[in-house]
Amino acid sequence: MLHLGPMTEGRQLTNQGMERKQQLLDHAAELFAERGFAETRVADIVKAAGVAKGLFYWYFENKEAVFRELVELNRHRLRQHQAAAMDRSAEPLLQIRQGTEASVHYMATYASFFALLEVESLDKQFTDELRKGTEIHTRDMAALLRRGVADGTIRDDHVELLAYGVVSTVGMYAHLHRTGRIPMPVDELAAFVARFVVCSLASHEDGARRVLAAPRRQVEPMAPAAGATQE
Repeated sequence: MLHLGPMTEGRQLTNQGMERKQQLLDHAAELFAERGFAETRVADIVKAAGVAKGLFYWYFENKEAVFRELVELNRHRLRQHQAAAMDRSAEPLLQIRQGTEASVHYMATYASFFALLEVESLDKQFTDELRKGTEIHTRDMAALLRRGVADGTIRDDHVELLAYGVVSTVGMYAHLHRTGRIPMPVDELAAFVARFVVCSLASHEDGARRVLAAPRRQVEPMAPAAGATQE
């Protein structure tokens, strides 16, 4: 479970208040994953949480605000998981391999939540929130790529396009695995996607071989945004 910060729209929350808000997020995430956003009502969320409707509106303006917070929390959790998997002292290309493997694992472990995001991406009211996640991950990737280009281990090419390529490759393979079109163990898929990315980016074959020969860092996936169930 992702623990919340102490503030809600400028208000200081007590420990009990944080627990109540977390409880609402947990149940909302479960209901959104089970029924979808459109079919989930505020009344359903408060009933599942066992609280009064007025309490819901103390923490959230509406159910759209709940969904947006869940998206933000999940994005933060994914980035935490990527950071935990990456050796900060390693060369950029190895960090990219480690981050790629971690991303595939996280997306597979919490497939139900990412499936929900795919469905809700069709609704234009959430386009900005979901696009924000892509831009953040692409920006992080571009920073690593620039370092790799500078040290000669990553091919000198259009960095922003390379970054979009890596982010979209990870997302697409995770989607295909989630929808059953790649029926293989997630460890094997993560290793394949990492090899694909590394070989696509490396400036020379020896560098790719060196990076792929490095032992994999074992990191347990962190819980996603409040309450999404593991696969």
